[in-house]
Amino acid sequence: MRFHSPLQRSVRTEEPPEDPVTDIPIRTDPVSILASFRRFWPLTGGDRRWLVVIFLCAVLAALAETVTVLLFAKLTDTALQTGDVSAFWKPAGQWLAVAVAGAVMGYLGSSLAAWTAERFVLRLRARVFGHLQQLPPHFFQRNRRGDLVERLTGDVEAIEALVVSGIVGAASALFGAIFYAAAAVWLRWDLAVATFLMVPVLLVVTRGFAKPLRAVSRRGRAADGAITAVVEETLVNVVMTQAYNRQQDEEDRLSNKARVRLRTAVRAVRLTEFYEQFIEVLETLCVLTIIGLGVWEISAGRMTLGQLLAFAAFIGYLYPPIRSLGQLGLTATAATAGAERLLEILDSEPAVTDPGDSVPVPPRSRALGEVEARQVFFHYPGNSEMVLRDLSFTASPGELLVITGPSGAGKSTLAALLLRFYDPDAGSVRLDGVSVDRMPLTYLRRNITLLPQDTLVLHDTIEANIGCGSLDASHEDVVRAARAADAHAFIEALPEGYDTVIATGTSRLSGGQLQRIAIARAMLRDAPVLLLDEPTTGLDRLAAERILEPLRRLARGRTTIVITHDLALAADADRILVLDEGRLVESGTHAQLLGRSGLYATLFERRTRPHNGTVYKPARPSGIHWR
Repeated sequence: MRFHSPLQRSVRTEEPPEDPVTDIPIRTDPVSILASFRRFWPLTGGDRRWLVVIFLCAVLAALAETVTVLLFAKLTDTALQTGDVSAFWKPAGQWLAVAVAGAVMGYLGSSLAAWTAERFVLRLRARVFGHLQQLPPHFFQRNRRGDLVERLTGDVEAIEALVVSGIVGAASALFGAIFYAAAAVWLRWDLAVATFLMVPVLLVVTRGFAKPLRAVSRRGRAADGAITAVVEETLVNVVMTQAYNRQQDEEDRLSNKARVRLRTAVRAVRLTEFYEQFIEVLETLCVLTIIGLGVWEISAGRMTLGQLLAFAAFIGYLYPPIRSLGQLGLTATAATAGAERLLEILDSEPAVTDPGDSVPVPPRSRALGEVEARQVFFHYPGNSEMVLRDLSFTASPGELLVITGPSGAGKSTLAALLLRFYDPDAGSVRLDGVSVDRMPLTYLRRNITLLPQDTLVLHDTIEANIGCGSLDASHEDVVRAARAADAHAFIEALPEGYDTVIATGTSRLSGGQLQRIAIARAMLRDAPVLLLDEPTTGLDRLAAERILEPLRRLARGRTTIVITHDLALAADADRILVLDEGRLVESGTHAQLLGRSGLYATLFERRTRPHNGTVYKPARPSGIHWR
């Protein structure tokens, strides 16, 4: 009737493979078991009363098992040795009652421990996931998504094995060891003391295995992340893989990472098995010694057979808990590898923080839409090169502002600063005259709609994708927005209509159709400031022209900032800003800038230069204007 701690997950082990399997810097200061425990213990706050109940169940289960062994000794001496049937019933009934009570305690403790462990996993995963969503874009550009996924799955469960299942298992083993040792001392203290001399040997052996197991654990965790990352990258880029006949290359990449995982897994199993078998031999040697001494004591008349059997049973029961404590120590050591990898995420600071209650909520829920940049300087973390230098401009409600320039001029960085993914190194970005770092993030981002260069869709229905722009939108609101975005017709033509499930890269819709769904979402959001980052990128000329009219409808009455290389959109602009190497080098209307023969004129000339005898002219549908 052993009380088992549930969720004693095997913790896979290892240190980063020799090639970098993850771009997150490896910690040079290994996290200790105690430090890991302290960092994650607060997440048990809501369940500590249940942990107390689990400990009580462990105590009662161990006590019941101790009593059953003593009853076995009594049954042996009073019934078995004498052959007295009448002496059998009373100790047998007591044994059965105690066994049932112990089984109930064991069941309740194990069930509660499983429930508590899973609740801890739920909270820890939510904590890490929530922190991930606050980290800046460059964090995800530097780190492989597959490795981050592995940290949210395998590493989270490794921490649970340390913080919840670890202490539950330790309590069960500790109470069992105490009760069995006390009973053994009560029966024969001299033999018990001789037995206890083996305990320091077990502890020394366990300590010797801890360091190599920690190293192999770190490599195994990193290898798991590398495998997940390779699979995720291959699936995302499957078209390129097939088009360039890279199937064998991708299989080789996965095979190399899998071989690292294989070596580390085998190494971990060898270490663990060697430890367990070595301890098994020590236990057998100890039990044989005790039985030999017991036979000598019986022959001298100083011990009964029942006492010897009970004492041997207690010693047999005593070593498994001690061994479990040693094994839990190894498991905890291995779990610190998962702790290190999670702490690398949790210790990464967000680029910005919400001012929260330190600033008053703006008086109006909807901003007017006045956007201003004042002498902005900015460089990305980890890169000393300035992306923006002394940039200033304003954009008023109802105005269309086009920002263009060569690649790498800093155009898209403006969107990141206005949405406050980052704060400027110097200067300020303002909305309605207030610096955006003095606004609650929810208020700021509720008043700005971003249409990024890559069309973003959820793996959900078309209606859910459009409706996520406004949480209280009705079906009629969604349809109205789809009509305005010129998307209703093709949505209705689908077999499932608005209930059609789509995802990034879906083959059911073209790039232009996905872009019109994103435009419908933006229309439903109805924010006063609109950011369009390369809205026609990746679309052919016909598809690009098809979305221009919905974009013009969307921009009507809003402060619209278009970041683009496509100068077909520039002719309608109230003002064009031309950036070069982070500086504002030109500003004016399309006609004014062409007349200056500067950088804008050069870029425009390249766009309209003859190709194969055909002159490219930016399209502008007749009768359609931005306002």
